[in-house]
Amino acid sequence: MSGWDVWKGLFHRGGRAAKVSFTQAKRLVVLIVGLSVLLVGLAMVVLPGPAFIVVPLGLAILATEFIWARRLLARLKREISNAGEAIKNRLNGSQ
Repeated sequence: MSGWDVWKGLFHRGGRAAKVSFTQAKRLVVLIVGLSVLLVGLAMVVLPGPAFIVVPLGLAILATEFIWARRLLARLKREISNAGEAIKNRLNGSQ
């Protein structure tokens, strides 16, 4: 068996293994990028920067591959919407 056959076997085993490893690699890249953006956003809570934009962006990246991030992002959207309504009601009530 030549060196080429070994490399070919690692990356293409009947098509199925190659597809699974591509999917796993994609999930890993999304995890690394999403967590990096999320951690930078969380750091911006105490450091100067637009944390209110970067944290949801990190969650949105993670939500493309992970259900838990999708649920957390939906909850964050609900909470922001509720807070906006509360502020709106308070402003309208003071007039």
